[in-house]
Amino acid sequence: MSLTVRQLALATLDRLFLLERRRLDVAEAVRRVCALQAQTPASPYLALWNRVQDFAPEDLDAAFADRRIVKATLMRITLHAVHAEDYAPYRAAMLGSLRGARLYDRRFTATGLTPADADALLPELAGFLARPRTGAEVENEVTGRFGEHAHRVWWALRTYAPVHHAPTGGPWSFTQRNAYLDSSMAPGSASASQEADTGAERLLLAYLRAFGPASAQDFARFTLLTRPVITRALQGLGDQVVRVAGPGRAALFDLAGATVPSEDTPAPPRLLPMWDSTLLAHSGPGRLVPEEYRPLVVRRNGDVLPCLLVDGQVVGVWRATDGGLHLTAFRKLGKAAWQGLTEEAEKLSTLLAARDPAVYRRYGHWWDKGLPEADSRIVKG
Repeated sequence: MSLTVRQLALATLDRLFLLERRRLDVAEAVRRVCALQAQTPASPYLALWNRVQDFAPEDLDAAFADRRIVKATLMRITLHAVHAEDYAPYRAAMLGSLRGARLYDRRFTATGLTPADADALLPELAGFLARPRTGAEVENEVTGRFGEHAHRVWWALRTYAPVHHAPTGGPWSFTQRNAYLDSSMAPGSASASQEADTGAERLLLAYLRAFGPASAQDFARFTLLTRPVITRALQGLGDQVVRVAGPGRAALFDLAGATVPSEDTPAPPRLLPMWDSTLLAHSGPGRLVPEEYRPLVVRRNGDVLPCLLVDGQVVGVWRATDGGLHLTAFRKLGKAAWQGLTEEAEKLSTLLAARDPAVYRRYGHWWDKGLPEADSRIVKG
């Protein structure tokens, strides 16, 4: 039996706790959804608010503070929040991509330095980051060895070195002035390639548990790993992963024994944060974004706006404004859809009022530049 397009969307929603909020510890929730996009400090909080029953932001504050959840550059060379026990294998899987993206970029190669020059700094950097340091402090430290090139060397190292972002306070644990901390993981070993393959297998299992069924191309989109790495991971997992039939030409893979909701399963309304991983985990427009809305939701510079979900599909976007939330639908919505979105928006507005009523204000220019507004509401908590 072949899965339908809707079943694939429902599978993603179900596995990411977007069909029903679950009562879970925040660290376990992050583990179960593989990783949370964390480019903007607020996003992991709002992602968990959508997924965890009775979510308390203070619980995530504490998990970041005691490093049960860590924030680091990983998949797609962007910041993610991951369970602390997943960081090492995920980083092992991604290290080749992270190094290549920086050490072979012209911004680094123009310095005349080699990858070995940057690698040589790793042991010293680990000692310096035994306590949190700002980027400026690290650059000052690096200047002694690399002089005028210190900025570009640190630009490369902060992407692939084994470092976490350290909490700096503010409403969402991290501020725009980043601080860095050693991850206490050895920077490399003789079995680095084996570790990379083992890490890729673990990452693929976690990905399918959260986003499957999915294709190799989908996994590549989520991670930016290469085809040979993904092929080895699929082969290495053996019968833990099975092929399933789907609506397109691409082969779909899933965990052995995994289930998919029936087509008539209802999907409740949700207000997703910016860059929600749900919208970035599959090739093409993704499973939840209608093709005609993709340019509206994913802007030309890659910003992924906070989205409204109705019946499992993106129908518009939202932003904080005037002590409440402005909900913009790209098409006319029925009374039941608006009632559900309003109830969610009231709860979210209340949460934001206690933390950051103007969340994502840096991105308000996308609304100023114009978005289609077939229907809209302003909702206050």
